[in-house]
Amino acid sequence: MGRLRKYPTNAARQRAYRQRRKRPVYHRHKSDRWSTPQDKFKELDDEFHFTIDVCADPENAKCERYYTPEQDGLQQDWTGEVVFCNPPYSQVAQWIQKAYEALKTGAKLVVCVVSASVDTDWFQTYVLPYAEYRFPKGRWKFGGSRHNAPRPTAIVIFRPQTDTHTLTVSVMRA
Repeated sequence: MGRLRKYPTNAARQRAYRQRRKRPVYHRHKSDRWSTPQDKFKELDDEFHFTIDVCADPENAKCERYYTPEQDGLQQDWTGEVVFCNPPYSQVAQWIQKAYEALKTGAKLVVCVVSASVDTDWFQTYVLPYAEYRFPKGRWKFGGSRHNAPRPTAIVIFRPQTDTHTLTVSVMRA
């Protein structure tokens, strides 16, 4: 006579095992607003010389001039600015579209730090045909987190250009 089975099926046993072994998910957070790592921002600022951070909180603003959520950078005019933008992950599509439109209406340059979601509609519509993009090596630690970001990062650069079909892709060293 065999052992008495605790679970009716093998699938039930596996489900129970997975439930017992669940570990905390480190990328869950109450907010999707994360501060860009200062060393990574400095590299970008040394190259582009930003004049404004359009998506910031007073605690994480990277430029002397910045727009807070209350000021809503999406509604502001970016004409004449060299823009830095690290948007909340939940609103990346709106910010990328605004970056593209701002360049057409007078912004000097717009640099966005976003999740490298190349399969998304916003990436296919605005980034692939109209922007330079870079994929930094490794995963960044945003906002003083102890853990790396759950997804790779992309640096999306909207520049004035005469040939909209010029494509530049690069991988940054860590």
